[in-house]
Amino acid sequence: MANCKSAKKRIRVIDKKTARNRRVKNHLKDVLKSFEANIAAGEMEAAKADLKLAEKKLMQAAAKGTIHKNAASRKVSRLNQRFNKANA
Repeated sequence: MANCKSAKKRIRVIDKKTARNRRVKNHLKDVLKSFEANIAAGEMEAAKADLKLAEKKLMQAAAKGTIHKNAASRKVSRLNQRFNKANA
């Protein structure tokens, strides 16, 4: 356990950031699962809406530093490829 005041504060800050990152990642997983389910079911309109939401959430997570910006861009690119392949 930390003894000095600054170390105790860092622990509090890290706990807050960890909770925020966990929340963001869980929400991303939910959106991506919804997208995959709509693609599998052949519901292209719902999948298109989920794709737009997923791209927004991925870029927000990258902007906040929860995930790396290149990882977010890679995921968006792969989601677009899946959507276009399923739509064709």
